[in-house]
Amino acid sequence: MLAACGVETQPSRVPQRDVDEERRRERFGTLFGPDALTFSTNPDRDRGRGEGAAGIGVNAFLWRASLDTLDFIPLASADPFGGVIITEWYRPPETDDERFKLNVYITDTQLRADAINVSVFREVDDGNGGWRNAPVDDQTAVDLENTILTRARELRIDAG
Repeated sequence: MLAACGVETQPSRVPQRDVDEERRRERFGTLFGPDALTFSTNPDRDRGRGEGAAGIGVNAFLWRASLDTLDFIPLASADPFGGVIITEWYRPPETDDERFKLNVYITDTQLRADAINVSVFREVDDGNGGWRNAPVDDQTAVDLENTILTRARELRIDAG
């Protein structure tokens, strides 16, 4: 109240939106747009934002395909905005002496082969009730990436 007495200030200017920020909003949308948070692969909604990228930060087909491919492993964390899926340790039913953990990174809004990266971790029973790191064949990660890409292409074709 006292600040208004006797102090003359110039009217504040409301800053205009940054042109780059406006373009980014037009291209990618906002988290809470006019119809709230939406997960969709509607082509009309996605126009200009990449294939299947409505409402999430990565390609929706790759995201769904990753979840479909890894549905037999419990998830520790799944972030559709950052494109990261981290699984819990998984022990195949046929072996009790080894376990696996997967990290999947989706890095683009486009359905491209280089938009997905899978890291595979393997541990074996050390015989004393603990686990020790074990090597994983590099082809294992490549095979998982190819399986996810194949499923993503199927989902894209099914979406029309």
